[in-house]
Amino acid sequence: MTPAIGFAGFSGSGKTTLIEQVIPYLKQHGLRVGLLKHSHHDVEPDTPGKDSYRLRHAGSDQLLLATPHRHILFFEYPDDVDREPVLEDCLAQLDHSRLDIVLVEGFRDQPIPKIEIHRPDYGKPLLYPKDTNIVAIATSEPGKVHPVPVLDLNQPASVAAFILTWLDATKSTLEGFPPARE
Repeated sequence: MTPAIGFAGFSGSGKTTLIEQVIPYLKQHGLRVGLLKHSHHDVEPDTPGKDSYRLRHAGSDQLLLATPHRHILFFEYPDDVDREPVLEDCLAQLDHSRLDIVLVEGFRDQPIPKIEIHRPDYGKPLLYPKDTNIVAIATSEPGKVHPVPVLDLNQPASVAAFILTWLDATKSTLEGFPPARE
């Protein structure tokens, strides 16, 4: 499996914004970046009336929409099942032969290495130290000292640099991990 690092924090803390800013820095270093985002909301990523929408709603349990530029895999679950996605199942659906790293947004309680996104002015508590999988804290108050590295939430280049260092350390512990493209 490809090394995965999560971005965990309370709603509104800036996880998506930070990830959006970090990805270009990782791409500049030649990394092939995958993203797995968890949402508690039901979303409709398809367009009503289009063939793929019609076929999904006709009753297909899985549909792969393939185009020259991308493909989209839909899994449909019965309406009577309120099923939370399982991180391992979602990661297994990615093509790991085409990735160097997977960024995971959400799945806050899963046991993967995570960067905590924390804004003290929001009044929410730190997830660290209760979550021992937190490897760094990206915060709007980077001057505070914590037992894990503290990153400036407003400096995505430094967050990306931390991820690159973390990835290098992770790769050195994984036997046979293919090198990132430079």
